[in-house]
Amino acid sequence: MYKQFFSLKQSPFSIAPDPRYLFMSERHREALAHLLYGVNSGGGFVLLTGEIGAGKTTVCRCFIEQIPPGCRLAYIFNPKLTVEELLLSICDEFRIDLPPAPAGAVSVKSYVDAINRYLLLSHAQGKNNVLIIDEAQNLSADVLEQLRLLTNLETSERKLLQIILIGQPELRAILARPELEQLAQRVIARYHLGSLTEAETASYVAHRLAVAGGGASRPFPRSLMGQVFQLSQGVPRRINLLCDRALLGAYVENSREVTRQILRRAGSEVFSGGANAPASRMPWQYVAAGVLATAAIGAAAAWQFRPAARPVLVQAAPAPAPVKAVAAVAPPAPVAPLPRAPAVPLTHASEAAALHALSALWGVALPAGATCDDALKLNLRCHQGKGGLYELRLLDRPAVLTLRDGPVVSYALLTGMDESSVRLNVDGKEQTLDLGALATRSDGSFVTFWAMPRYFRDQVSAGEQGADVDWIASRLAKVNGLAPPPADRPMGAPTLELLRAFQARQNLKADGVAGPRTYMRLNQLTGVAEPRLLAAGATGKP
Repeated sequence: MYKQFFSLKQSPFSIAPDPRYLFMSERHREALAHLLYGVNSGGGFVLLTGEIGAGKTTVCRCFIEQIPPGCRLAYIFNPKLTVEELLLSICDEFRIDLPPAPAGAVSVKSYVDAINRYLLLSHAQGKNNVLIIDEAQNLSADVLEQLRLLTNLETSERKLLQIILIGQPELRAILARPELEQLAQRVIARYHLGSLTEAETASYVAHRLAVAGGGASRPFPRSLMGQVFQLSQGVPRRINLLCDRALLGAYVENSREVTRQILRRAGSEVFSGGANAPASRMPWQYVAAGVLATAAIGAAAAWQFRPAARPVLVQAAPAPAPVKAVAAVAPPAPVAPLPRAPAVPLTHASEAAALHALSALWGVALPAGATCDDALKLNLRCHQGKGGLYELRLLDRPAVLTLRDGPVVSYALLTGMDESSVRLNVDGKEQTLDLGALATRSDGSFVTFWAMPRYFRDQVSAGEQGADVDWIASRLAKVNGLAPPPADRPMGAPTLELLRAFQARQNLKADGVAGPRTYMRLNQLTGVAEPRLLAAGATGKP
């Protein structure tokens, strides 16, 4: 009801787990990084726990959107199943064909054999398989033991099934039981998602309003953020419930800002269930059930019984005097702040124009209309990704983002980023924009450059040798503080071990195959002069 009143395109505080609204606090970035690490680490269990409403499912949805190519996913959200029901659900999710069964129920062995055949065939095709189980605290001990047995199928290098368990804090206590010790030992990564801090709560509110299209609108004054934090305890779902109800209250009061009194009433209504509310008030949700013809009367009655007067909601209120926007609270960064920019980002009309501008950051100049093939002549190689702002934070390098506003496609040159804002550059003009305002327009795809070593192959793996193998070995030695290795040696076991350990530390696929992302991180960590995306002192590693 209040979207038009506050000039919002969407409801900013819906409790649906929409990845577009994912606020990447330090904790959420670490949680997502653990999931991404787990899917690239060669099998086993990954454990993600958190309080009710902390954002576990939203992080999971964001992870699902970023799974690498060649990865098949199964998602089970109702784990109150028997062993047979679980195995059947896994077969359904992976679309595993079951052989014709004799009369009677299909046995557990039949399910397990079918799953094993599928996993072996997938491995032969170079595919990975990931099983995600949400609300995993509801799994029985028998089902957990069956899951452990499913991970027994493995090759000499990796397990063939990766299982991600997502649940509430009691899941950690369940896995600590003596009878589940074998499963607990197979957990290769675990993370507990806690509540937001007061500063992060303020940034979270500002982020969701920006994603919902609230450009200049600031219905929550900065002075209220301490009260929002106290009432919500920093739990994202509680923040959503509180702020949604507060916006409804402000709408009913015909107020362009949420006041302390409105916020306090919202907290009483949401967190006490209305049981302690005075008899003269009705729950605000009744307002939404009213038809438009009685919206003003119903809303007024829902907020506070006022027989003598009611707010005029049919006629638009006069525009308030301009109010100085309050920036989202975020950890301090050395990037010099610019005046708040309009919500529409400065963009290039074509990708070629944006690539030309990007090349200038590398000290070279691509000709007008040049492509990635032309960049190779300047010893620059294009890297195209789909992970959006999250992946770029990890790569820590400027990039060209593809933006979409309906049918209109444009290209933004991203030159800087901190916790809550981004910096764009067009023809020497700089613009600082709320991160959420850019994220809503980005389709996730981007192009960036990296300095290609002279002797570069797309992938270098075990047993190969040459100048590129020498380069990788020497860089790994430098990163680890080791003596430079001899030249012209094949990629042997010691180098592979260093490479896999390096990839794991950098949240890369720890497969011992040196690809573009491995080269990028080796460049950055061994002093190769390249432009960076993050402010000095910030980190792209979750």
